[in-house]
Amino acid sequence: MLRRVGVRIQHAVEKYMNDNGYASSMEGFEWEFNLIDNDSVVNAWAMPGGKVAFYTGIMPLCRDEKGIAVVMGHEVAHAIANHGRERMSQGLALNLGLSSLSAAMGENPSMTEQIFLQSVGVSSQLGMLAYGRKHESEADKIGLIFMAMAGYDPHEAPVFWVRMSEKTGGQQPPEWLSTHPSHERRIEDLNANMEEAMTYYKK
Repeated sequence: MLRRVGVRIQHAVEKYMNDNGYASSMEGFEWEFNLIDNDSVVNAWAMPGGKVAFYTGIMPLCRDEKGIAVVMGHEVAHAIANHGRERMSQGLALNLGLSSLSAAMGENPSMTEQIFLQSVGVSSQLGMLAYGRKHESEADKIGLIFMAMAGYDPHEAPVFWVRMSEKTGGQQPPEWLSTHPSHERRIEDLNANMEEAMTYYKK
Protein backbone atom coordinates (compact mmCIF):
# COMPACT_ATOMS: atom_id res chain seq x y z
CA MET A 1 0.00 0.00 0.00
CA LEU A 2 2.82 2.38 0.88
CA ARG A 3 4.58 1.80 -2.42
CA ARG A 4 1.33 2.07 -4.39
CA VAL A 5 0.69 5.51 -2.90
CA GLY A 6 4.34 6.44 -3.39
CA VAL A 7 4.26 5.65 -7.10
CA ARG A 8 1.08 7.70 -7.56
CA ILE A 9 2.68 10.65 -5.75
CA GLN A 10 5.88 10.16 -7.79
CA HIS A 11 3.96 10.37 -11.07
CA ALA A 12 2.13 13.48 -9.85
CA VAL A 13 5.42 15.11 -8.89
CA GLU A 14 7.02 14.30 -12.23
CA LYS A 15 4.03 15.76 -14.08
CA TYR A 16 4.01 18.88 -11.91
CA MET A 17 7.72 19.47 -12.41
CA ASN A 18 7.49 18.83 -16.15
CA ASP A 19 4.46 21.12 -16.55
CA ASN A 20 6.25 23.92 -14.73
CA GLY A 21 9.57 23.64 -16.57
CA TYR A 22 11.53 21.95 -13.77
CA ALA A 23 11.94 18.51 -15.31
CA SER A 24 15.75 18.84 -15.30
CA SER A 25 15.77 19.14 -11.51
CA MET A 26 14.43 15.57 -11.33
CA GLU A 27 17.55 14.13 -12.96
CA GLY A 28 19.25 11.61 -10.71
CA PHE A 29 16.13 10.80 -8.70
CA GLU A 30 15.93 7.09 -7.92
CA TRP A 31 12.63 6.66 -6.15
CA GLU A 32 12.26 4.21 -3.28
CA PHE A 33 9.38 3.84 -0.84
CA ASN A 34 10.14 1.64 2.14
CA LEU A 35 8.53 0.69 5.45
CA ILE A 36 10.76 0.38 8.54
CA ASP A 37 9.55 -2.07 11.19
CA ASN A 38 9.54 0.08 14.32
CA ASP A 39 6.20 0.65 16.05
CA SER A 40 7.68 3.02 18.62
CA VAL A 41 8.64 5.66 16.02
CA VAL A 42 5.76 7.78 14.70
CA ASN A 43 7.62 9.35 11.80
CA ALA A 44 8.51 9.34 8.11
CA TRP A 45 11.30 11.03 6.17
CA ALA A 46 12.61 11.70 2.70
CA MET A 47 16.06 12.30 1.28
CA PRO A 48 16.99 14.38 -1.76
CA GLY A 49 17.01 11.90 -4.63
CA GLY A 50 13.66 10.31 -3.83
CA LYS A 51 14.41 7.89 -0.98
CA VAL A 52 11.33 7.85 1.28
CA ALA A 53 10.78 5.82 4.43
CA PHE A 54 7.84 5.38 6.79
CA TYR A 55 8.08 3.77 10.23
CA THR A 56 5.33 1.29 11.11
CA GLY A 57 4.54 3.50 14.11
CA ILE A 58 2.93 6.14 11.88
CA MET A 59 0.72 3.72 9.97
CA PRO A 60 -2.16 3.60 12.51
CA LEU A 61 -2.39 7.39 12.24
CA CYS A 62 -2.38 7.21 8.45
CA ARG A 63 -5.13 4.54 8.58
CA ASP A 64 -5.49 4.16 4.81
CA GLU A 65 -4.14 5.31 1.44
CA LYS A 66 -5.48 8.83 1.90
CA GLY A 67 -3.61 9.24 5.17
CA ILE A 68 -0.45 7.79 3.65
CA ALA A 69 -0.84 10.27 0.77
CA VAL A 70 -0.87 13.19 3.24
CA VAL A 71 2.43 12.13 4.77
CA MET A 72 3.92 10.98 1.47
CA GLY A 73 3.09 14.24 -0.29
CA HIS A 74 4.68 16.18 2.54
CA GLU A 75 7.85 14.08 2.66
CA VAL A 76 8.30 14.05 -1.12
CA ALA A 77 7.86 17.82 -1.11
CA HIS A 78 10.89 17.99 1.21
CA ALA A 79 12.90 15.90 -1.25
CA ILE A 80 11.85 18.02 -4.24
CA ALA A 81 12.65 21.25 -2.42
CA ASN A 82 16.04 19.87 -1.29
CA HIS A 83 15.29 20.78 2.32
CA GLY A 84 17.63 18.10 3.62
CA ARG A 85 20.51 19.54 1.63
CA GLU A 86 19.69 23.09 2.66
CA ARG A 87 19.53 22.22 6.35
CA MET A 88 22.74 20.24 6.09
CA SER A 89 24.50 23.13 4.40
CA GLN A 90 23.27 25.54 7.09
CA GLY A 91 24.31 23.10 9.80
CA LEU A 92 27.80 22.89 8.37
CA ALA A 93 28.05 26.65 8.24
CA LEU A 94 26.94 26.92 11.87
CA ASN A 95 29.20 24.19 13.20
CA LEU A 96 32.31 24.52 11.04
CA GLY A 97 32.18 27.96 9.51
CA LEU A 98 31.92 26.29 6.08
CA SER A 99 29.32 26.18 3.36
CA SER A 100 30.97 23.32 1.51
CA LEU A 101 30.01 19.75 2.37
CA SER A 102 32.93 18.28 0.46
CA ALA A 103 35.45 20.24 2.54
CA ALA A 104 33.77 19.14 5.75
CA MET A 105 33.76 15.49 4.74
CA GLY A 106 37.54 15.54 4.55
CA GLU A 107 38.13 17.56 7.72
CA ASN A 108 35.54 16.19 10.13
CA PRO A 109 33.53 13.23 8.83
CA SER A 110 31.98 12.42 12.23
CA MET A 111 30.52 15.92 12.59
CA THR A 112 29.34 15.81 9.00
CA GLU A 113 27.50 12.59 9.75
CA GLN A 114 25.88 14.16 12.82
CA ILE A 115 24.72 17.17 10.81
CA PHE A 116 23.48 14.85 8.09
CA LEU A 117 21.28 13.09 10.65
CA GLN A 118 20.02 16.43 11.95
CA SER A 119 19.15 17.52 8.42
CA VAL A 120 16.43 14.88 8.18
CA GLY A 121 15.53 14.86 11.86
CA VAL A 122 15.58 17.25 14.76
CA SER A 123 18.13 19.92 15.50
CA SER A 124 18.88 21.33 18.94
CA GLN A 125 19.80 24.82 17.74
CA LEU A 126 17.12 27.49 17.78
CA GLY A 127 18.28 29.03 14.49
CA MET A 128 17.87 25.67 12.81
CA LEU A 129 14.46 25.24 14.47
CA ALA A 130 12.97 28.28 12.76
CA TYR A 131 14.56 27.15 9.50
CA GLY A 132 12.88 23.77 10.00
CA ARG A 133 9.44 25.33 10.63
CA LYS A 134 9.68 27.28 7.36
CA HIS A 135 10.49 24.05 5.51
CA GLU A 136 7.68 22.16 7.20
CA SER A 137 5.11 24.78 6.21
CA GLU A 138 6.40 24.87 2.65
CA ALA A 139 6.30 21.06 2.43
CA ASP A 140 2.74 21.04 3.78
CA LYS A 141 1.58 23.37 0.99
CA ILE A 142 3.47 21.60 -1.81
CA GLY A 143 2.49 18.19 -0.46
CA LEU A 144 -1.16 19.20 -0.54
CA ILE A 145 -0.83 19.88 -4.28
CA PHE A 146 1.06 16.63 -4.91
CA MET A 147 -1.54 14.47 -3.15
CA ALA A 148 -4.35 16.28 -4.99
CA MET A 149 -2.66 15.67 -8.36
CA ALA A 150 -2.27 12.01 -7.43
CA GLY A 151 -6.05 11.76 -6.98
CA TYR A 152 -6.29 11.95 -3.19
CA ASP A 153 -8.72 14.45 -1.65
CA PRO A 154 -6.56 17.14 0.01
CA HIS A 155 -9.24 17.64 2.68
CA GLU A 156 -7.73 14.55 4.30
CA ALA A 157 -4.60 16.55 5.28
CA PRO A 158 -6.10 18.66 8.10
CA VAL A 159 -8.04 15.58 9.25
CA PHE A 160 -4.74 13.69 9.57
CA TRP A 161 -3.25 16.48 11.70
CA VAL A 162 -6.31 16.47 13.95
CA ARG A 163 -5.60 12.78 14.57
CA MET A 164 -1.95 13.58 15.24
CA SER A 165 -2.95 16.27 17.73
CA GLU A 166 -5.29 13.86 19.49
CA LYS A 167 -2.54 11.24 19.70
CA THR A 168 -0.16 13.65 21.39
CA GLY A 169 -2.91 14.94 23.66
CA GLY A 170 -2.28 18.41 22.30
CA GLN A 171 1.07 18.48 24.11
CA GLN A 172 3.85 20.10 22.12
CA PRO A 173 6.79 22.31 23.01
CA PRO A 174 6.28 26.03 22.34
CA GLU A 175 6.35 26.60 18.59
CA TRP A 176 9.53 28.69 18.82
CA LEU A 177 11.28 25.69 20.42
CA SER A 178 10.18 23.23 17.77
CA THR A 179 11.29 22.32 14.26
CA HIS A 180 7.61 21.96 13.32
CA PRO A 181 4.67 24.35 13.35
CA SER A 182 2.08 23.68 16.05
CA HIS A 183 -0.68 21.27 15.06
CA GLU A 184 -3.17 24.14 15.21
CA ARG A 185 -1.05 26.35 12.94
CA ARG A 186 -0.56 23.47 10.56
CA ILE A 187 -4.28 22.73 10.29
CA GLU A 188 -5.05 26.42 9.82
CA ASP A 189 -2.46 26.80 7.05
CA LEU A 190 -3.60 23.63 5.27
CA ASN A 191 -7.18 24.88 5.23
CA ALA A 192 -5.98 28.26 3.94
CA ASN A 193 -4.30 26.48 0.99
CA MET A 194 -7.21 24.12 0.32
CA GLU A 195 -8.84 26.16 -2.45
CA GLU A 196 -5.66 26.07 -4.57
CA ALA A 197 -5.12 22.38 -3.90
CA MET A 198 -8.69 21.58 -4.92
CA THR A 199 -8.11 23.08 -8.37
CA TYR A 200 -5.56 20.30 -8.95
CA TYR A 201 -7.81 17.63 -7.44
CA LYS A 202 -10.76 18.59 -9.65
CA LYS A 203 -8.57 18.17 -12.76
